[in-house]
Order: sequence, then structure tokens, then C-alpha cells
Amino acid sequence: MIDIKLLREDPELVKENIKKKFQTEKLHLVDEVVKLDTEWRKLRYKEDTLRSERNHVSESINQAKKSKDEKKANELIKKAKSIPEEIAKTEGTRKSLEEKIEKIMYQIPNIIHSSVPIGKDASQNVVRKAVGKPKKLKFDAVGHAELGEKLKVLDFDTSAEVSGKGFYYMKGDLALLNIALINFARDYMVKQEFEYVETPLMIKKEVLEGVYSREEINVMSYKIEGEDLYLIATSEHPLIGQFINKTLMKADLPIKQTSYSMCFRKEIGSHGIDEKGIFRTHQFNKQEMIVICEPSESYKWYDKMLKYSIDIFKALGIPIRVIESCSGDLSNLKAKSCDLEAWS
Repeated sequence: MIDIKLLREDPELVKENIKKKFQTEKLHLVDEVVKLDTEWRKLRYKEDTLRSERNHVSESINQAKKSKDEKKANELIKKAKSIPEEIAKTEGTRKSLEEKIEKIMYQIPNIIHSSVPIGKDASQNVVRKAVGKPKKLKFDAVGHAELGEKLKVLDFDTSAEVSGKGFYYMKGDLALLNIALINFARDYMVKQEFEYVETPLMIKKEVLEGVYSREEINVMSYKIEGEDLYLIATSEHPLIGQFINKTLMKADLPIKQTSYSMCFRKEIGSHGIDEKGIFRTHQFNKQEMIVICEPSESYKWYDKMLKYSIDIFKALGIPIRVIESCSGDLSNLKAKSCDLEAWS
């Protein structure tokens, strides 16, 4: 979520960013927040003034009693009794405004980096580089789902009976290969001096709202009924959640962590679960990495982490291309993003 200070100081910058993301229907939200924030600050000033007045009246009552001026003391006591009620009323209105402002602010996209290509949707994403060359096969390729079933290392029919669509049983050599790949990625990251962490597989809504938009939460996340818990969609979220409301020492930065976990996503939508396979599923494995650093070093680490990902594919001999998301395809939380697309 954008810092409210930026909206106060430079609302036009925020509006220009919204235009670059082709979300002009949200432009009015900036003016709406600025207006509500002005009201909020007036109420906060009034609230602080009332609290100060209450303290002043209390002191005056003590002085009146010391000087034995009962009449003045009684008048001040009567005045003092009315102030808490007015404070409570003002505070209630202020908090109601805070909730309105927060709800709107979640809808305003983050400021994109100057290097992000401007484009309306995924069709205008930019291929930054290609690594490796796709193989030319001398035979007709078989889809991974069909091949997996023929080799009896993937079972989609049984998983559909046990768990429903979007799951699979992985067996034998393929399951062992899966574990080997996870271990390979983990060990590579540890060699880059990342701390290996095993995280909880469930997180509270407060954590999730810090890393997902509310729309994404509704579309992607599995809620644990009756509890303030969600199944994680990536270990990135509980990794980041460790640092919520905490002050870090500059000497401890950067903090570099990597984690393997099972991940869970609803994957609702046109790109979601609609066929046999292990690419778009409700449950999958993922090796994650995060860096907590000073803002001035953010993009240095962005480039390093992108290189780590590319190097893993290089080491495995898998041809890829690096696709940079254009402004219109960038999620509202992101300032910059690349996808690595593997050839298969």
C-alpha cells in the first residue's frame, strides 16, 4: 500500500502512475483519499486539542482546590466531565474515516519503477533475453500428463477421486526427481549465503493482506473455516510475515532467506484448473527466496535474485526466456517484475 504521505505531497504523481497502468477508472480514488485524509487530520487535531484541554482542566481543578475556590473547582469538574464524551465521539469518527481510507488505498496501485515497459496487458510484455536453445526433437513429443500416466509415475484419476480436480499423485522415479530438484535449488541458494528456513503452512489475514491485494486473497487463497488462518500460496508470505511490526538494525541488513514449502492456490479464472497436468494445480512445491534490505539497495538485490533464478535453469540445461511484465500486467503490489518461461 502506498504511503499516505505521497498522496498528500504529490497526488498527481500517483494519478500519472494509475494512467500508466491503464486503470483510469481509479483516478477519482486519489481525490477521494486526499479529501478524507484532510478530514481525518482535522479530527486528529481536534482530538489532540481535547486531550490537551482535559489535562489543562485537571491541573486547573487541582489549583482551584488548593486555593479553596470551590465554585471554580465545581465549574471545572463539570467541564471536565463533558470532555471524555467529546473525545470518544471524535475518536470514533476518526477511526471510521481510517477504515474508509484504508479500503480505498488498497485499490490504488504501487508506484512502478521507471524501467518498467508501458503496456496495456500481457500481450505487451517484453522479452528481455533468451537463455539456451530449445531442442529439435526427431520424434513426436508426448504431453507430460500423457507420458506420466503411461510410465505410471503420475496418477490424475485417483487424485480426482481422493481430492478432486487440480491434484495429482506423483510416484517412483518422478517423485524422486521432484525431491532432487527441490534439494538442488535449496542447496544452490544456501551456497549464495541465504539462510534456509522452514515456515508455517498457514498464516493470519494480517500477514496475507501485507503481500496480497484483497481481490487476490478472494481469488487465490484457501481459508481455514472458523479460524483466522489461510493456507500459504508461497513460503514468501510467512517469510515476510516474520518482520511485520518489527524494527531491524541496519547492521543486520541485508537479511537473506530461502525456503521450500508446499503451496496451495485456488487458481480460479481463465488460466485455472481445466485439464490434467502438473502446471496449474491447487497444490505444488516451490523454493522461495526473499531479501530484506535498505530501500537504496532494492534493485541491486532484484537483479541478483533474477540472476540466481536464471543460473538454476542454466545449470539444469533448461532453455528459458526472461519476460518483463509491462505496466498493465503488473499486479498492484509490484513495482517491477519478471517471469522466467521455460521451454517444454
